[in-house]
Amino acid sequence: MEPIDQEKYRKSLGKLESIFRSISDTVSEVSTSRCPYKNVEDRCTAKFGCRNQDKPGTVGKLYLCLGSDDLDYRSAWEPSN
Repeated sequence: MEPIDQEKYRKSLGKLESIFRSISDTVSEVSTSRCPYKNVEDRCTAKFGCRNQDKPGTVGKLYLCLGSDDLDYRSAWEPSN
């Protein structure tokens, strides 16, 4: 096994950190107006009941999410101090 090139390793970690920071920033921005349980197909992935779930759903499929993307959902999962 070849020895690890420490400089190359540090650069790789820096690239990964940059990628994950960008993803995190995007998630933080999107979460102000989109339910975190709503997937790309507008289906609810929550493992609990929600008033925005279109019931009854198709058997074997997730419920459709009827929630508005114009609402700020952060208060639903951020603890109050």
